[in-house]
Order: sequence, then structure tokens, then C-alpha cells
Amino acid sequence: MNKLFFRLLVILMSLSLIGIILVQVYWFDKSFENNEEQFKFHVKQVLGNIADKLQKKEQYSYYEMYNHLKDSTGKAPKKDDFLEFTVYQRDSRTNETIIYSNNIISEDYGISSSFFDKKLDSVKQKNFTSKRKTEVYNGSVDNSSLKQNISPDVKIEKSGRSDLLDNAQFEMFYKDYAALKPIQERVSNETMQKLLSDELNEYGVKTPFEFNIYSNGLATKIKSERFKYEKKSTYSIPIFIDNDGNNKYQLLLTFPEKKRFLFSELIGICILSIVFTLIIIIAYSSALNQLIRQRQISEIKTDFINNMTHEFKTPIATINLALDAIKNPKVIDDKEKVLRYLQMIKDENKRMHAQVENVLRISKLEKKELDITKESNNIHEIIEDAIEHVNLIVEDRNGKIATHFNATRSSVLLNDVHFTNVIVNILDNAIKYSPEEPKIDIETENVKDFIIIKIKDQGSGMSKVAQKRIFEKFYREHTGDLHNVKGHGLGLAYVKRIIEDHNSEIFVESEKGKGSTFIIKVPLIN
Repeated sequence: MNKLFFRLLVILMSLSLIGIILVQVYWFDKSFENNEEQFKFHVKQVLGNIADKLQKKEQYSYYEMYNHLKDSTGKAPKKDDFLEFTVYQRDSRTNETIIYSNNIISEDYGISSSFFDKKLDSVKQKNFTSKRKTEVYNGSVDNSSLKQNISPDVKIEKSGRSDLLDNAQFEMFYKDYAALKPIQERVSNETMQKLLSDELNEYGVKTPFEFNIYSNGLATKIKSERFKYEKKSTYSIPIFIDNDGNNKYQLLLTFPEKKRFLFSELIGICILSIVFTLIIIIAYSSALNQLIRQRQISEIKTDFINNMTHEFKTPIATINLALDAIKNPKVIDDKEKVLRYLQMIKDENKRMHAQVENVLRISKLEKKELDITKESNNIHEIIEDAIEHVNLIVEDRNGKIATHFNATRSSVLLNDVHFTNVIVNILDNAIKYSPEEPKIDIETENVKDFIIIKIKDQGSGMSKVAQKRIFEKFYREHTGDLHNVKGHGLGLAYVKRIIEDHNSEIFVESEKGKGSTFIIKVPLIN
């Protein structure tokens, strides 16, 4: 995959993921705002209803007591006409005269002043009655004719209470009187609590609330126990408005758990949104990781093919030269030279076979086809056997392998062949990556129920990045175009798999230019 295209793909995927998350956040924010507006609308409706109910409740209680006292006086009310009007109309076509008259009569009652807590003998209270009359005369009628009590041809009379005037007059009276009473005599805490609770439940506002009635900006005793004014979650409305339209009292309603209530309505869809977003993030991360890994594997395989080609190129060339030499008539008769060339061919063939064998062993390990039978062995003997395998190479480079067997217990359960290969691979790496004469120290010690093996060299060391990836298949630290260290990155991958199959652990400590130390931790046989 082209590097530029790969980067563009990653950027577009990242921007898409960020966009999805931002859309989710924006949607949640807008939903929360809409819920808050709806909550505010419902609370205002509740407060409006409460204000009306308080006014009507107070008015009704006064009206009921007033009517009861009025009926209990036992006196006939004093009637007085205070408004009368008459309309005359003559129809020239029918020669009829229509006279319409309307009288409003007031009825005065003497009510005991004890009801109103006044120092008067009585209080005048009026009811109003309306009498309406329509008279039709055939022919013209004037005032003189009416004085003679001429009977009309048609007479319609109607009478009844004037409730509108009654109510207006009573409302003005009781509001003036009620305004003089303290708020605790007009409404109680229990009444407010019940009214608010019923109204809020009816509108679906099912969250704890607190209330308080303020008088001219000061708190009164009509309040809930835990009321605390909070600007963002407190709503108010004027109550008990007087005849002049003034509002002395304000009902304040606050919701301590408003945000929790608003969020609870979104919690279900919010959880689903978060879950799906997390799934997308995980899927995106996995896909991105796979893309990066595939790219790395592609690069590693390219390096592997280059290294393998380079390693096979030399022995193949050597074999061809040896075969050409043997074909030479001067050489074919020289037995000593023929044997030397044949040994060279055998060595190079063995070297190529070892490389192929490493690849096959890793393949079998991954498919779990490699048979690893374990027996009790002395780890020191395994190490000594591995040293024998590489001793000639070390001596050829004037190097030295020193052992420090400090472990007193060394019996472990392992496969001697594969574990020997593990030690050989590590020693081989130590030799290859030592620019000077290889100097290797092998140390063992017991730590609890484990034996610790430390293989330390004084070679070129490795970077921090290489230390993290040294056990990956095909991985080799980049040395540019130099091939002074042969290999294809399979040796330590094989080591790691064998160590894990022995329920053991392997670590590496290294510093560039100061050598490396491989540490193997193997459980002992109890």
C-alpha cells in the first residue's frame, strides 16, 4: 500500500470517528436543552394553576362563610333601586309602541362584624337583582297615557340575580380585607405541599421539590424544610394579587435534583449511544491496528526475503564454484582438493538446511504440530551442552564463554533438544552481535521456586524499540544496507515460543553499545 494513500486513509477514518463522536455529543446537548425547556414549560403551567387555585380557594372559603352568615340573620333585606333605564321604540309600519325597562335593585344585609374582625355593629353587604320588562302597545303611547295605567297588549317580565355585579362587588371586598391578614393565615405549609405535589405529578414532573413564599423579597414561614434558593433551578410566580394589581407575595419553587431528573430521561438512549460509539471506536482501533500490523508485516517479509536471498546467495555461489573446480581436469585428479571442495559443499548445504529448518520449526510451532515431550533435566548440563555447540565458533574469534553456576537447585522439567536450541540461539546472537572478540557470561541463581539464567554479552546492544520487538517473527533491527550480521529474524521468535511452552519467561536488558543480557526464568521441580 502506498505510504501517502495509507496516511490519507488513516486521517479520513480518524476524522470520521471524531465526527461521529461530536455528532453524538451535539445531539445529547440539544436533547438535554429540549428536555430543560419542556421542564420549564410544565413548571410554569403548574405555578399558574397553583396561583389560580390559591386565589379561588381563598375566595370560595370567604364566600361560603358569608352566605352562611347572611342566611342566618333571619331579616328581610332592605331593597333599593339605584339604577333604572327605559327605552321607547315606535314601529311606523305596524303602528306598535315597544317599551323596554330594566331595574337593578340592591339588597342590603346587616352581617355581624365578628366575621371580619371589625369593631362595628354590622357590616353592610349587598346583593343585586335585575328586573327586565318588555311592553307592546298597539297604537301610539305617550307619558300621559302611561300615567293612566293603560294595559299593554303584550307584557313580558323577567327577573334574576346579577351574578356579575355580585361577584365583582364581593371580590373587591374580600381582596381588600384579605390583604390585611398575614400569609400564614391565608395558606398553610400542608396545603402548599399537597397542591404542588398533585400538580407536578399530573404534569409528569416527578422529582423532589422545595418551595417558599416571599413577601416583598423576604422569606416567610410558609416554606419547605430544605428550601434553598438556586438561580438556575428556581421558578417563581406572584400570588394573591390585590384589587390594584399589586403582588405582595411571590411563590418560589426549586428542584434540587433537576439535572439528575433531566438526565434520567435521556439515560437509556444515552447508554445505547455510548455503547455503539465504543463499539465503533474498538472496531476502528482494531482495523487501524491490523492495517499498521499488516504494513509492518509486509515490510518485515520484504526484509526477510532480502536477508534470506542474501544468506542463500553466498552458499549457492560457493557450491557452484566448488562444483566448477571439481570439474576441472587438474583438480579432479587431486584427491585432497576434491575432498576439501566436497566438504565445503557439505558445509554450505548444511548451513542452508539449518536456515530452512528454522522456518519449518516456527511454522510447526504456530500450528501446534511440534512435539515437545518434557523430562526432568539438570539445567546446568543443558547449558554446558549448548556451549559445546558454539565453542568452536567462539574460539575461532578468540572469544570466551564464562559460566557462574550459583544455583544450588537446578532440576527442571523440559525438552532437552529444544531447550538446548534455545540456549544455542541466544549464544549465537551474542556471538554475531559482538564486533570484537565475543565475551559471554552465563550465570544461574535460585529465586524462590525458580532458576534464573542470565546470558550476558559485551556486544553492540540494541535500542529500546528493538527490545520491545526482538521476539517478533521476522523482526531484525535495521542496519541500513549492511549485511554484516546474518540472520532472518526467526531465531528469537523460536526461543520465545519454546520458553512459553515450558511455562517459563524470557526478558532482555540492553543498552546501545554496551551489550545485552537475556534473562530466562524457569520453574523448578519441587
